Amino acid sequence: MAANSSEHVSVTEVEGSKVPWDASQLRKIQEHPCFSENACHLFGRMHLPVAPKCNIQCNYCIRKYDCVNESRPGVTSKVLTPEEALERVREVLQKVHYIKVVAVAGPGEPLYNEETFETFRLVKAEFPHLMRCLSTNGLLLPDRIEDIAELEIGTVTVTLNAVDPAIGKLIYSFVNYHGKIYKGEEAAEILLRNQLEGIREALKRKILVKVNTVYIPTVNDHHIEDIARTIGEMGVYMQNIMPLIPQYKFANVKPPTQKEKQEMQARCQKYVKQMTHCRQCRSDAIGRLGKDIQEQFYSKHE
Repeated sequence: MAANSSEHVSVTEVEGSKVPWDASQLRKIQEHPCFSENACHLFGRMHLPVAPKCNIQCNYCIRKYDCVNESRPGVTSKVLTPEEALERVREVLQKVHYIKVVAVAGPGEPLYNEETFETFRLVKAEFPHLMRCLSTNGLLLPDRIEDIAELEIGTVTVTLNAVDPAIGKLIYSFVNYHGKIYKGEEAAEILLRNQLEGIREALKRKILVKVNTVYIPTVNDHHIEDIARTIGEMGVYMQNIMPLIPQYKFANVKPPTQKEKQEMQARCQKYVKQMTHCRQCRSDAIGRLGKDIQEQFYSKHE
């Protein structure tokens, strides 16, 4: 890719990225609040909670589908049908004019729920100008990459917590792949293989990829720099190092301090651009990062 072409932008024009991007990718970066720290002050995103089922069990994850008092991934006030999600988009856009991105981020695994794809089809048909985005654990990313490309989902976030199955087996209780349950290192190997293949296939299609990495002290803290090196070499746009929220099997693990997280980001920055403005959003988040307004559109009595 020629960085000095009129159709491309140089590395220095994209806030520390290691890779040159074409004009359409640059627009997505500039207007997506998760991919640009500047954009997060100007534009908003809307998460549609249409994906309740999950195909892996992370040892730090508890999903809740009627939650109003927690702010973290995996929780939502209500799971919506694709038709309800479309109606919610209509309602929000009538009142909120800075929304640029419609995303599916749970509360389970988006690619394991057909409702995700039906939702994007409906939204694309009625609101083609909105950017489409999804978050995934990556297990089914190679299987569904053509569907993602067909729906013109331009940004994908993959949660990648290890590039060594010996570490991955400490993070995942099981993986459900094509109807079979895998555990231990075998589960971690299958997940990692598909994550890396899926990322490569997404990048081939000029889909912008962000990698989320949960920083789990005593488990993968010594390994996060290896993750950054791996994804940086692949051409991933950004890494988001997220501090562990202690719960489930990691309830007794002390999360990293803000200083420890910043030090880790500084070490990883030399490999891949770091996201420093994440708010670890809910699966039904609406609004600007850190200024969510979803409570205006969801009620306890729905």
